[in-house]
Amino acid sequence: MAAHSTNNLVLKKFEASPTLKTVAFGMTALGVIGFLVGLIRDPDHMWPAYLTAFFFVSCLGLGGLFITAIQYASNAGWSASIRRMAEGMSSFIPAMLVGSLVLLVGLKKLYPWANPEEVAHDVALQLKSSYLNTGFLTARLLVFGLGMWFFRRAMVGNSLQQDKNGDESFTKKNVTLSVAWILFFALSFSLFSVDLLMSLLPTWYSTIFGVYCFAGLFQSSLAFWALLLIFMKRSGFVGGYYTEDHIHDVAKMMKGFTVFWAYIAFSQFMLIWYANIPEETEFFLMRSQNGWVAISVALIVFKFIVPFIALLPRAWKRNENHVIMVATLLLVMQFVDVFWMVKPNFAQNQMNFGVYDISLLLGFLGVFFLMMMRFFQKNSLVAVKDPRMHEALSHHVTY
Repeated sequence: MAAHSTNNLVLKKFEASPTLKTVAFGMTALGVIGFLVGLIRDPDHMWPAYLTAFFFVSCLGLGGLFITAIQYASNAGWSASIRRMAEGMSSFIPAMLVGSLVLLVGLKKLYPWANPEEVAHDVALQLKSSYLNTGFLTARLLVFGLGMWFFRRAMVGNSLQQDKNGDESFTKKNVTLSVAWILFFALSFSLFSVDLLMSLLPTWYSTIFGVYCFAGLFQSSLAFWALLLIFMKRSGFVGGYYTEDHIHDVAKMMKGFTVFWAYIAFSQFMLIWYANIPEETEFFLMRSQNGWVAISVALIVFKFIVPFIALLPRAWKRNENHVIMVATLLLVMQFVDVFWMVKPNFAQNQMNFGVYDISLLLGFLGVFFLMMMRFFQKNSLVAVKDPRMHEALSHHVTY
């Protein structure tokens, strides 16, 4: 192990620049304007755009908490100095709860099962009505959102409390909380994915759809984590607490979950193609026609093949500029993936990407950035009194 000198450690209070604040507020304002205009003038196009942007950004917030939880659950020491960045990502979770409740307003524009007249003429929808109904969905969203808020408040709160006195009991508490949260997350996020995305086409089903959505969540969250680490390092707020060895390990995880995403995506497609059951094939048939086939192919190429090859060499995983390009590509393709899961249900004959998709994506990202900036301005950028900090400061990758 190569020890890092504590004399080289730099930790400054985060203060967002006026430009960064202006951009974040501007993005949020564009999102609000797009939502209000769309609500009045074109709700049929606005609500699918809202769902796409909401799910994409929510995955980044949830991914931050998942990264935090697995560090505690696995007793990881190497990540003690970079874990606070993931905790900051999870600050979007309260907004996710609010956003999911706003989504309830547009249920009838999004889901066939939310329209009584459609249910009355469709036996398949009637058979699923005990699960797919507005009241039960509202209850599930509340349990999911409030549960995530509770666990996030407890785990991140313990981490912040430890900054004050270095009490190791906070780490032990978070190990227990993390294990409990992972169990809660495994079930609830699967239902969250089924409720918001798979039920857009309620006659279709896939037993690994929740895992597919999780694979995209974790892949994109690792990408954003890497970008956040590099930004804080290059901006001079943090120095010495994490090095190219930490970036290298995050990039290795990005590569690993790029393969995992491809494995789950292929498994879902192959089993459905092989069985050739009409109720299962309709999802992929919709995405293999017209303009959607290009998006389907692009996901294979730019969400798996290109990033996998780009993250193979050791030197490339340690090159910050290279990691920035790959991470940005993965984030773009994660949005394309969510767009690909949502939009064909409403525009099967054409690939429709318009002003509402752009404005609402910017709006949710603006809120995400504002909540992160608020969190980082109020708290230390590094969990300085974590009992495993010495492991993080001496972290060295040999392969």
